[in-house]
Order: sequence, then C-alpha cells, then structure tokens
Amino acid sequence: MQDAGSRGPGFARAFPKRTGFARRVAGPISWALAFVGIAGALVACGSSDDDDKVEQGQRIFRFDTFGDEAKWTDTLLKLDAVVGVKGTVETVNGSDVLTKVGVTCALCHSTVDDSFAPGIGKRLDGWPNRDLDPGAILALSPFFDAATKAKLNAWGKGKYDPRFSIDGLSKPVVIQPAYGLAGIHKITFTGDGDEIAYWNRYVAVTQMGGLGSFTEPRLNLSVTNGSVDLVSSKLPALQAYQLSLAAPAAPAGSFDPAAAARGQQVFAGAGGCAACHSGALFTDANAMLHPPSDSMAEPETPSYASRSATKLYRSSPLKGIWQHAPYFHDGSAATLEDVVATYNTRRSLGLSAQQSADLVQYLKSL
Repeated sequence: MQDAGSRGPGFARAFPKRTGFARRVAGPISWALAFVGIAGALVACGSSDDDDKVEQGQRIFRFDTFGDEAKWTDTLLKLDAVVGVKGTVETVNGSDVLTKVGVTCALCHSTVDDSFAPGIGKRLDGWPNRDLDPGAILALSPFFDAATKAKLNAWGKGKYDPRFSIDGLSKPVVIQPAYGLAGIHKITFTGDGDEIAYWNRYVAVTQMGGLGSFTEPRLNLSVTNGSVDLVSSKLPALQAYQLSLAAPAAPAGSFDPAAAARGQQVFAGAGGCAACHSGALFTDANAMLHPPSDSMAEPETPSYASRSATKLYRSSPLKGIWQHAPYFHDGSAATLEDVVATYNTRRSLGLSAQQSADLVQYLKSL
C-alpha cells in the first residue's frame, strides 16, 4: 500500500499559562489550513522489548494522536490520505464526513520515497520531513498578530521552533531524524532528557496538544491538557519502535570509496572530528554535553541553547548524515562541503583542499 506525500492542513499548540506571551495566545486554535509539521526530534534510549511492542509502537508513531483532535479543526481530508494526519470519518445522511482531525509523530518524522510519483511512494519512518513549512502555514491563521506572523514566516522549510510556544522567542531548528537513535541517550540538539519519555512527552503535550501532562522544573514549566492521560502508557512501545529504525545506508554510487577511506583518516586525525563524534555511535552525547561556544551556529540571537533546560549542546550522531541536509541545528550549512569548510575555518584546522574533499566523501559514506 502506498502512502501519499505530506502536503496539507492546520496545526495547534498547547500554550502554558505562565508567561505573558502564553497568556496572549492561550486557548484553542480553530482554523482550517493546508498541511503543517510539528517538530522536535523524537527521543530514544534503552532497547526494544519484543516484536509485539515494536509493532504497537509503529501504530502509535504512525496513527496515534494522543487525543490531540481536541486542538485541531475539521478539514476536508480523506482518512489516512496524508502521512502524519489522522482523520475520523463518519457517515452522515449517507455521505462520508470527516468529523475529527489529529496529527501524529509521523507528520514531521516520516516521508515517502517518491517511488510511485512525486510525493507518493513507500513510507520512510524516521526520516525528517524537510518539505514542510510549518511557520508559513501557521502564519495564515488569523489567530496570530502581525508581529507573530512575521516571525513564523521567517522560519523556512523543514524548520520548527519547539520553544516558541513556551517563551515567545523565535529561533527555529531543523527537523531532526528519528532514526539511528538506539544506544543514544541525549537525543535532541540540547540533550534535555535522558530517555524517550522526556521529549516524546514534551512534543505530544506541549506541541501536538495531546491529552496529558509535561513538567520541566529547569524551565519552570508545567503543562496539562485535559483531565485524562492518553500519552504516558504509549511511550514504552513508541520508544521500542523508534529504536528499531536504523539510519539509512548511503546509496550505492553516492560517494567515492577510495576518497572516503582517505577521509576516514582525516576524520580521526587532522580534522579532529572523532574527538566529539566518537565511537560506533559517532557522538560523545552519552558522556557529556558541550558549551554553546563549541557550536558552529553560535553565537546566535536568541541562542537556542539558552532557551533549553541544559543550556548546552550535544554532538550530533553522524549515521545517515548524507540524508538530512541542511546541517547544524540552525540549518546554516547547506551541504557537507559547507560543514567541512566551516569547521576548517573556525577551528583553524589547516586542511588542504584534497583533505577536505576526502573528508566530505567519508561523511557521505556514513
């Protein structure tokens, strides 16, 4: 069965009531729009329990809205026609009527391989959907004032600010992949949580509008939607499925093997990459986080790290890096060539043109 690509409807957030910004925008968002994604990378730690749990987690990832229909408006979509949108169709007076619409994890963290036609093909769970422009679509809503719409329109495709609903500041980050997370405990750009429950709960409650609670003392944040919890019981199975999603291997012919072999030596040696992108997971995130000064996107205003619970950054794992351009948390490097050039300049590595080219080929092979 083929899944249609993502091109369609509205979006809602849960705004906590602790700040002036939140009070101004609190309340249900009810409007019909075209399609929009919810960012914030999904988290993982630990290991899958069994195949049944993985299958249950797959259903949750693809189809569970955590009850967020309460925050979504009706829109004319066919049931399961769009990846990440879940509709409830009822027969009214002999006609099919879409009575509820909700969003799922797959909205931002699934796409399709275009094997049937552009935007239509086999589902690729865990792949970041970089075609969505959440900010531009949000800006169509009369719910926001002109100043807020200007911020939203500036986000760009494939970017989302999961802190915007909390503090009212605007510094979007690229949608992260939800694959290749097995064995990695710090799975967001800022490594706020140590397990899947933390960030999945954050996204489900504060961004998707799911029914449940999220509390973060480090941010003086507590959000509760509704009087029932439709989130907590689903987190273990969701984790098991996410942990089963391996990073995609580099396509055959997409890199030069001989150059990649030379580049591996640059990665471990002159490039200094392995100091932080270490071990089989290509990250030291399980052992430490890094100050904002280590980020190639900093200094920035506002600093994304400063708005997080840790105030720090993790080293991003590199498996499947060939797939998810642009790079750095703000997407400021369009290609892997740009990544290497930025490090070479800012870290004064002194890499030759040949070393840089070889290093790029190695990164493309991961």
